[in-house]
Amino acid sequence: MESSLKNINSTLPVNSKTAIKDKILNYLSLVKFAHTIFAMPFALIGFFYGLKSVNYQIDRPWWILLILVVLCMVFARSAAMAFNRWLDADYDAKNPRTAIREIPGGIIPKRNAILFVIFNCIAFVITTYFINFLCMVLAPVALFVILFYSYTKRFTSLCHLVLGLGLSLSPIGAYIAVTGKFALVPVLFSLSVLFWVSGFDIIYALQDEEFDKKNKLKSIPSWLGAQKALKVSEYLHFLSTASILVAGIMGHFSGLYWVGVASFAFFLVYQHTLIKPKDLSKVDRAFFSSNGIASVVFCVFVLLDIFLF
Repeated sequence: MESSLKNINSTLPVNSKTAIKDKILNYLSLVKFAHTIFAMPFALIGFFYGLKSVNYQIDRPWWILLILVVLCMVFARSAAMAFNRWLDADYDAKNPRTAIREIPGGIIPKRNAILFVIFNCIAFVITTYFINFLCMVLAPVALFVILFYSYTKRFTSLCHLVLGLGLSLSPIGAYIAVTGKFALVPVLFSLSVLFWVSGFDIIYALQDEEFDKKNKLKSIPSWLGAQKALKVSEYLHFLSTASILVAGIMGHFSGLYWVGVASFAFFLVYQHTLIKPKDLSKVDRAFFSSNGIASVVFCVFVLLDIFLF
């Protein structure tokens, strides 16, 4: 009997740890934490370009400020994604592709999801307080943009651009965190993110073209059809590449930067070779792999350029 009790007690901490781990993983899945790789590299570019522009003269160790910026990114994106999942839970439940998501699948209750959103919004604002005054003032504006996106699919096919706008705040926001002011080059980086994200979100939305039409939801594919939607995506990716080209000229970057630009453009072109209007089997490969690699590789070359020249 005593031996049995010992065995039971020894398993409780393990079970408890497993339960906590599972909950954490569920919330990370809810907000698609891995997708942070899309915007985070551009935030790092904005941050270190800002550091170089002030000759590394700031009022605290740079790594502390970097941690605060990364936390802002995590809190803001987590709030936006969780809010989107919360708001769209009924639609997700109807869509076979999304019915297994955490809220319609019963893994995370809707009430817990909205509490998670509120927590991340508060944490985001508090974190901006410790960065600088301008970031704190602009924090509610940023939250409005990233949360408002979730409503846009109900009334405009330009919802992809609003999503792009939300993620485009990362490079200019990181730059402001360092310098406390706006500047042209980080704004150009933000424009690049806006057009880039809008373009690949259109590709992703191709999967739900028929579902969106049936449920009166707005998107470029449900409005124009797959073939024309892909053309719009191509134009947006052209504008994205043009923006980083102009940023390179205005920022007086050196050779490594242009290697990064070439790599970024290559992956944008590559993803469009994977998708055909009547063959969406490689959407995940185009959406996740190509774009994730594009942003990371571009970031590496830009940071090397910043540090070495």
